[in-house]
Formats: sequence, C-alpha cells, structure tokens
Amino acid sequence: MTSLGAPAVRRLPLRRAQLSDEVAGHLRASIMSGALRPGTYIRLDETAAKLGVSATPVREALLKLRGEGMVQLEPHRGHVVLPLSRQDIDDIFWVQATIAKELAATAAQNITDDEIAELERITDGMAAAVAAGDTEAIAAGEFAFHRAFNHATGRIKLAWFLLHAARYMPLMVYAADPEWGATAVANHRELVAALRRRDTAAVVEHTNWQFFDGARRLIEKLDGSGIWD
Repeated sequence: MTSLGAPAVRRLPLRRAQLSDEVAGHLRASIMSGALRPGTYIRLDETAAKLGVSATPVREALLKLRGEGMVQLEPHRGHVVLPLSRQDIDDIFWVQATIAKELAATAAQNITDDEIAELERITDGMAAAVAAGDTEAIAAGEFAFHRAFNHATGRIKLAWFLLHAARYMPLMVYAADPEWGATAVANHRELVAALRRRDTAAVVEHTNWQFFDGARRLIEKLDGSGIWD
C-alpha cells in the first residue's frame, strides 16, 4: 500500500473563537500520525510561530490534549507527548465504528432520494479531487460526505458524539495517500448504491469497513515508522 505521509504544516486562520480548537486539531493529528512521537516536548513559542498564532491558543490547546491523555505536563520542562499504543488505535476506531453502524442502519431506512443524490454529488466531487491530487479537497469531501450521511439519520445527538470521536482520525494524512482516496471513493459509491436499494445490511457493512480500513492503515503506518520499537 502507499505509505501515509506526515500532515503538512499550515498557518491557521485567525478565528479567535475556534483558534485553540484548530491548534488542538493540528497537534492531535500530528500525534495520531506519528509526526509528533512519544517523548517529544511541544514548545509553546516554537509551535505558535510555526502555526502563525500567539502562545495563548497553543496553551489552551495543550490543556485540551492533557484532558484527552495525549500529552502530559512535566514541571519545569513543558508538555510531552504520551505513548500511543495499538490498543489505543483499536479503541478509538471501535468507538467510531460502533456509533457509525447505528447511524448507518437508521440512514438506510430514513434517507430521502434527494439526500442520496447529494451524497452522490459529493462523491463525484471527491473523485475529481482524487484525480487532481488535491488533498485539502479530498479531506473536505470526505468530511462533507459523512456529515450529510449522518444528518440524514435525524439522530443529531448521536452524530455529534461521532463527530467528536472522529477528531482522532488524521484525515489530512489519509487524504495525502492516493490509494486511500481511490478506495474511499469506491466505497462511497457502493454505499450510495446500497442506500438506493434500501439494503440496510450492506449500508452497515460498507460503513463498518471504512473504520476497519482506517484503523489498519494507521496501525501499519505507525508500525512502519518504528514508533513501537
């Protein structure tokens, strides 16, 4: 399989209300992808300069990540990245898959023809992005597909829990892998076809496969990086 690369560093837009969440998202993805390895110290000023923000949102982001058990504050030394195990990856994707399968079963029964057409339109756009190698558009398409799919269930509270669990999926890392992009598009097309047939079992199966595949790819990438040696 094509190896997954490290997420590209982007200067974050200055939206004050969301800035600490964006910084936390960047750091979380870097930890999950192995770009920030266990034992690495995250320096406030260095991280702020790299992301083009002040130290305050970086400090707030690190506080969020401490609450998630991803970093630890060591007195007089700063925040250090904590170990990430294979079991951690399995657990994260199990939670996502468990919620997603419940939503998928509901979507198969409740989704309208117009909503299915919207999923098809998003998939077409994502296929074009994969062909063009536009990683940001690929990531945006993947997010838009699942947002529209989950919205069709009408189970907004459950979809909210899945959205928060999905924060641990380093989407830009997946989007940088052309093989993953092509596979994701093919799975989306099969999922849409199953929705048109109102085939609940197939919809759930295709949904579960996405998370199984995501966990496998991430574990293979981290294993190959030597993070667990």
